[in-house]
Amino acid sequence: MRSSEFFSTHPVFTHSEFVEAHTATGRSERTSNNLLAGNLRAGRLLRVRRGLYATVPPGVDADQATADPYLVANKLTGDAVVAYHAALQFHGKAYSVWQRFHYLTSARARSLSFQGMEFLPVQAPVAVRSLPDLGGGVVEKRHAGGAVRVTTLERTLVDVLDAPDKSGGWEELWRSLEMVEFFDLDAVTDYALKLGSSLTVARLGFYLEQHRDALMVEDRHLEALRPHAPTQPRYLDSKRESGRLVSGWNLVVPERVLERTWGEVV
Repeated sequence: MRSSEFFSTHPVFTHSEFVEAHTATGRSERTSNNLLAGNLRAGRLLRVRRGLYATVPPGVDADQATADPYLVANKLTGDAVVAYHAALQFHGKAYSVWQRFHYLTSARARSLSFQGMEFLPVQAPVAVRSLPDLGGGVVEKRHAGGAVRVTTLERTLVDVLDAPDKSGGWEELWRSLEMVEFFDLDAVTDYALKLGSSLTVARLGFYLEQHRDALMVEDRHLEALRPHAPTQPRYLDSKRESGRLVSGWNLVVPERVLERTWGEVV
């Protein structure tokens, strides 16, 4: 494949992807490396970090070009999956627009700052780290000339409740999730139970119960979760904010979350 053809179909790509495609035509790896270096100097490519590149669209100056953040996040590790608030944002369900993009991975990776954006790796929970697709609930979507692996809205619902610090706190989280009109609740409960966290189960059970009518939650969904809730009262989050005990889930929930009266961003 000619380099120009490759660039036109790979808006973000790794060094190994380019070399593999280019050497398949019989050219050497050295020639491939020289072509990359030449295109960088000519302003046809951006170096995102060592071994990762973004193409510059024709007619755009390199210093004005921007790389798509979701495509970048997907190339930062071999198994990267856009997740948490970034997944809500990708699906068009985020209350606020962020420049921070969390991605799930089984690898140990470093955070990256690029073009004013932050890319933050999160090791998938231990219970699902070795499973296919890091536990499932992952889809591939065509986007911006490439493909993005991203968590489904069902998995995202559970993930943001499991790690609210990666989703902006309760107001941002609640307002974002309330933009979703439908969840496959069987998939939601199945994934929540895979994680094996009683606190996450309690948060999910409380959320579903609070939004029972809007989300058409059935008794069977709640009853599948209830045996896995904490046996002793737990606070909604690590700040141990005072509130009211929701006895069905053994969860102490702040009044502002119970009543959805958002006085401040947390």
